[in-house]
Parts: sequence; C-alpha cells; structure tokens
Amino acid sequence: MSSTDARTDGGATPATAHTDAVTDEIADAGAGADKLTGSDPGAGTDVADTLDLRLPDELVDLIAGQGGTGGQSNGSAGQGTGAGFSGYGRAGDGTRAHVPGGTSTALADDDLLDNVGAWGPVTTRSGVFQLVPVRMERDLPLISRWMNDPAVAAFWELEGPESVTENHLRPQLDGDGRSVPCLGVLDGTPMSYWEIYRADLDPLARHYPARPHDTGVHLLIGGVANRGRGLGTGLLKAVADLVLDHRPPCARVVAEPDLRNTPSVSAFLSAGFRFSAEVDLPDKRAALMIRDRALRALL
Repeated sequence: MSSTDARTDGGATPATAHTDAVTDEIADAGAGADKLTGSDPGAGTDVADTLDLRLPDELVDLIAGQGGTGGQSNGSAGQGTGAGFSGYGRAGDGTRAHVPGGTSTALADDDLLDNVGAWGPVTTRSGVFQLVPVRMERDLPLISRWMNDPAVAAFWELEGPESVTENHLRPQLDGDGRSVPCLGVLDGTPMSYWEIYRADLDPLARHYPARPHDTGVHLLIGGVANRGRGLGTGLLKAVADLVLDHRPPCARVVAEPDLRNTPSVSAFLSAGFRFSAEVDLPDKRAALMIRDRALRALL
C-alpha cells in the first residue's frame, strides 16, 4: 500500500511506506484481474453514485491537522517465521493479552477502532489466526527483519536499521488509535504484519468519497514458507470479516493496492473485495478495493 500523505500522530512523521497490498507471492490467481478497466474515477464505477457524500467538517479539520496511516502495504516476503514467539496467545478477558514469559499487558482503549486487540482468534482454513497489537520492545526486531527483505523493501521502503521501522511504528503506537499496527499470528506463530486503520480519518480520504467509519487494511506476509500457498487471500478475507464483525458502524473495508500490481488486485478480488475506481495518490495510481458489508453474504 503506497503512501498517502505522511502519517503524523503526536507530531512525528514516520518514514513513508510505498507498498502494494499483496505481492504476487500471495495472490491466489489472476482471476478477476480483467475487471480493471483503466478508466478514470466515476466512469463505470460506483464513485459517481457517491460523490455527493462528504466527510463531516470536524473530520476534514482533523485530517488537515493530523496525518493518518497513509502507508499502503501488502508486500510479501521476509526472513524467518518468528520462531521463539510462541508466547502469543488469544486475549483473555478482552482487555489483556498474553505475552511471552507468561506475563500480560493491558491493551490501550482503541476507541476509534473498537479495540482491535480484543477481537480474539478466528479459525481459517490455514489454522487459528489472530491479530495481536504490536509491542515495540517485543516485536521490533522481527518486523524490522521483514522490512529488510528485498521483496518487502521494494514496496514499503523501510529497509535499514531498526530505527527506521521504529520511526514508522512509533506514531501509530503513540497516536490517537486511528491506526493499529498488529502482528498476524497463525497457530501461535507471528507470520504477517498488518495495519488496521480508519480510512475516513486518513489522508486517503482526500482521494476518494470516504464514508464515516471506512476501515482500511494494510498487509505484508513475513515468512518465506508462508508464501505461494494461498495464505494472502484467506487471511485478507478473515481480517475483513473481523472488521465487519467487531465494528458495527463500519459498512466498508477498503484497500488501495498499486493499479499495476495485477496479482495483488486479484488477491483482493478473490477475498471478496470489488474494484471500485482508480485513485491518484501522491506516489502511485491505485486500485480502490472495497468489501461491502451489504454484499458480505453473497461473497
């Protein structure tokens, strides 16, 4: 997911992430890619129907004063699968999560995203999956290692020492909760990095007809062993379902992969997203992908 404007929570500006949503390593197939028309927004898309929708003035002012997550992600690759992180487990009472060493830590009240850390695990065809909010002291080395894999760095542009990744994570962790960075834990092993964010409070909202509570998803798959076997599509569907299950006000889950990355767009299509429009972001022309709550039962 390539960057929109700089993310700024608490005044810090992290490194910009130039990413696609999912690289060809995790795309299930090219089926559905022919749905891209190359047309401008509004031509043959649902954008024309929704151009009369606008953000409330207070949200416009909030976006103008503070950046959001902007980072558009979904690379795939990385080194290692997180061996030694078996202490990740399901949240206990919904307010605390288990961490390595048998201790626990209180989760922040994620009011803007309905407490992602308490969403709990779900069973997928690949195993039991859970989003676990990032803790800097525990997770920085692993995430930084993934960011330094060439296949990931080509999109996220966060290669370098751990401080580069830290500068990307810190504004989210110290911010107001509009973006929650998470590890994706599959059968107890961290194997992916996610950002769940309020798209309607993000600079992305300047580039499409955002609706209140639109929720965005960024993803990268970390381990080599987890690529090329259909995980991307399955996990995208699982996470979109988690958003819709735990965020009743949210009617749409959105993503913005690079329009040129046909396998990435195909993975979203296979996960129940639809191609809505082409949007011009500061660093790319993107395919706006939307998964609608109203169509959920049909996908």
